[in-house]
Amino acid sequence: MKIIYLHGFASGPQSSKAQFFRARFEQRGVPFEIPLLDQGNFEELTVSGQLGVIDRAVHGEQVVMMGSSLGGYLAALYASRHPNVEKMVLLAPAFQFPSRWRKRYAPDMEEWKRRGVKPFYHYAFQAERPLSYRFVVDAVQYEDEPDAVQPALILHGTRDDVVPAQVSLDFAGRHPDATVRLLASGHELTDVLETLWNETAAFLGFQKQ
Repeated sequence: MKIIYLHGFASGPQSSKAQFFRARFEQRGVPFEIPLLDQGNFEELTVSGQLGVIDRAVHGEQVVMMGSSLGGYLAALYASRHPNVEKMVLLAPAFQFPSRWRKRYAPDMEEWKRRGVKPFYHYAFQAERPLSYRFVVDAVQYEDEPDAVQPALILHGTRDDVVPAQVSLDFAGRHPDATVRLLASGHELTDVLETLWNETAAFLGFQKQ
């Protein structure tokens, strides 16, 4: 088994959840890779570019995809196009990303387009970084809800104010091999890490340690 973990928007491989899961899987000798989805150039980030990074990390192998927030959406998007993805573990996945993104930033779109870039807080740098308007242009070509048919475990917080848990429940309602576990937490889920691990380990067939 090989695990590919996809971090969220404006984050990176050193995120707390990514490193938590890395440690747990490496204790069990499971290969665990966390690609840097913006390739070190956040300004030029696009969905298409991230899918290319994921494809190179997967390298045609049989894999389990994990993803947090936008990374969860990307995991499902990639899985919908690649049957070599065996299973998915999605943490507060940002389903409906293209349309929800446009709606969320609608008041800023014209200014963003005119200026060419918009600043976003980047958690890895703990500072604002510019993002090109090409991110918006590229995202609209992708579907809101990827039709990924692989078995999926979705872990979502009931207090999530970024991506409502109902989005995951709706996805599971249309995908019979997807199971949702609702947790008393917010979008980051960092206060329920042990529960995340226990659910993930059970789903993937690991015994607790």
